[in-house]
Amino acid sequence: MATTRTLSRITKALLAPALALGATVGLASAPAHAAVWSSCDQWGNTTLNGYTLYNNIWGSGAGSQCVWANSGTNWGVWANHPNTGGIKSYPNTKKVVNKTISSIASLTSNYNVTVPSAGAYNTSYDIWDTDYDYEIMLWVNYNGAVGPLGTSQGSVTLGGHTWNVYKGNNGANEVFSFLRTSDSNSGTVNIKPILTWIANTKGWMSSNETIGDVQFGYEITSSSGGLDFITNNLTVSSS
Repeated sequence: MATTRTLSRITKALLAPALALGATVGLASAPAHAAVWSSCDQWGNTTLNGYTLYNNIWGSGAGSQCVWANSGTNWGVWANHPNTGGIKSYPNTKKVVNKTISSIASLTSNYNVTVPSAGAYNTSYDIWDTDYDYEIMLWVNYNGAVGPLGTSQGSVTLGGHTWNVYKGNNGANEVFSFLRTSDSNSGTVNIKPILTWIANTKGWMSSNETIGDVQFGYEITSSSGGLDFITNNLTVSSS
């Protein structure tokens, strides 16, 4: 099942504060974990410690979902989406970079997550340029009936991990998907070499392209009965 994105989804995410208007999806309440902030709003969002968190229920046929946060780097989501096809949501945290690939000296991230053994989802970075022409996805783990968009480009070892690479287009932007060859719930990703490989080695985009933000979250297709996805720690550092 391809992880197809649409321009409307991007626009909705960008306009989340204006579109929210207090709307909620379902009647589920936030888990007791929430110490600082929680939301069950479809486009619920907040900024903590320099990170922006989004509930981001964007797909059709979605169920209930609530996000909670102790900080910008420690947060989680409870989701109860039906066992049907199509991505329902991408709850995530975002760190703004706003630098060209060539001017980035370092871009790294540490992650530590607790994810369910049931359901269909991927745990992934979603990296965008400022014009939303290019999407770079880094899947660190995935479960169930999910798959990348596009065609296989072989395997490559970059940023401390070995990935199976796919290249595609969803009609709105180019999508480069890097699927880790084995699941990982914690580690460090050196993102800069991946961006350099895409631009300089493959020529798929310019090294003058400006990377707008680095997102990290859970692309959920199904989580019937309610499942917890916990980000124990996630940091993004750039220079």
